[in-house]
Amino acid sequence: MATYKPVVVQACPKLGERITQDTLYWRGYKTPVQIKEFGAVNKIDFSPVPPYNYAVTASSRVGGFSEVFMLLFFSWYHTRRCNALLFCQIHIYGRYSQEPIKTFSRFRDAAYCATYRDDGRLLVAGSEDGSICLFDVSGKAPLRQFEGHTKPVHLVGFLSDKYRVFSGGDDYSSNLWDIPSATEIISYSEHTDYVRCGCASKVNADVFITGSYDHTVKLFDARTKSSVMTIEHGHPVESVLLFPSGGLLVSAGGRYVKVWDVLKGGQLLVSLKNHHKTVTCLCLNSSGQRLLSGSLDRHVKIYSTTSYKVVHSFNYATSILSLALSPEDETIVVGMTNGVLNVKHRKPEEKNENSQKKRQPAYRTYVKGRTYMPKQEDFCVSKPVKRVLRKYDKLLRSFQSSKALDAVMEPPIMLHTPEVTVAVMQELHRRGTLRSALAGRDEKQVNLLLTFVARRVIEPRFTPVLVTVADMITDIYQPVVGQSAIVDKQFLKLQQAIGKEIDYQEELLEVLGMMDTLFATFTKKRDTCLEENKSNGVTEIIQTNRNY
Repeated sequence: MATYKPVVVQACPKLGERITQDTLYWRGYKTPVQIKEFGAVNKIDFSPVPPYNYAVTASSRVGGFSEVFMLLFFSWYHTRRCNALLFCQIHIYGRYSQEPIKTFSRFRDAAYCATYRDDGRLLVAGSEDGSICLFDVSGKAPLRQFEGHTKPVHLVGFLSDKYRVFSGGDDYSSNLWDIPSATEIISYSEHTDYVRCGCASKVNADVFITGSYDHTVKLFDARTKSSVMTIEHGHPVESVLLFPSGGLLVSAGGRYVKVWDVLKGGQLLVSLKNHHKTVTCLCLNSSGQRLLSGSLDRHVKIYSTTSYKVVHSFNYATSILSLALSPEDETIVVGMTNGVLNVKHRKPEEKNENSQKKRQPAYRTYVKGRTYMPKQEDFCVSKPVKRVLRKYDKLLRSFQSSKALDAVMEPPIMLHTPEVTVAVMQELHRRGTLRSALAGRDEKQVNLLLTFVARRVIEPRFTPVLVTVADMITDIYQPVVGQSAIVDKQFLKLQQAIGKEIDYQEELLEVLGMMDTLFATFTKKRDTCLEENKSNGVTEIIQTNRNY
């Protein structure tokens, strides 16, 4: 009996991924570390000074008796993580630690928006009860407590002079506070909905910006009694960001990220719509050349601040609420709705010289003798290579056509390697057993076959084989048309796919006809010009001879 030859799968070239410097750079982060918090992570903020610890604000309310019981159990079991009847804490993590190195838990209710001061010595946070707490990073008890908001405070931050704090709450107000005296300096009530985001200017110590769910971004100057600029974003504003120069402002809300020129009175420069769901957070890298945006669609997009095109993206498991990049771009921390912190660190750079010196001897040993050409007097001993057959090859070798087709109709194979499925169909057709392999199938299997054929029949590399398969399926299962709504629907999809492809082919033939006409016209003109040039040349030669 002749040796069985495995099915030859047609190899088709694939388009390679475009590799850029940004791709190589952002791929240089290690596999992420997952840290579980007790609630959705609403804010992440890095300390501006070494060792670049970061503050994580996460909170989750507790409802019925069973939840209280579970909370008491966790409080007893994890004394380092739970210290209150509400998960309303601020955790401080070291850059490489997976457990909090410090915890601030002196809140009566849920905590929000913990933010470092520029010197990294103070931390301010808002809360659900409307109070604002100021902490010394080296202590535990609040240094100051600001009372004035009547509803939850989701926005707090320091002005660049380090002695004033701005805040925004669900009572539609934006307030400014004096740290030494713990008093309110001024209150602005210009927003008409919740104030949920904001930032301070690093250039002017009196300027801060707030974003609200009333679709507006307002710029305030502490020296005036009202806002000095209002920008209409068009959607509820989830995050705002001011460039270090103070001239450009970025706002995020809905699916849009918009860049505004503050120096030109809030002129819109560019509107980006690269996310599929609401954009929740923004971040700049240390050089200000890359802008990062996180969204509920589970993606982090990275833009170039010169062209505002996406240069890279990260994909995460669940929706993203917060995002932060360390001051040296060494660590990316992402907070998600399920309470998971995703931490990525950059890989240490290796010296190429040392790695090449270590690899060269091993590589030379590995390829030694591969290029040797045997001489006439040499006696060659061939080593038999054991050939491992695939499942469908084993079934084809034993002439089990129907089972071989079943083996390549599994969803992973059809989805990722459709060329294998088509190759087996082609082999069955060559053997003359394709019709028997397609026959005798139930509703689910016929639905799977028709789905695959309708999706792949328009691909030029598969069309010759799948047209034959579609023909056979139609002939075999034509008597049962009308008995199953699912199969009928797939037949209609196949008909639509083939109809569209025929229309495309007709349009292409029309275009080819027009192009042939144009090329023929150009060719005719070129030939006419050549003949005229030749005739002119002959006439000149005759006239020259006559003169002589």
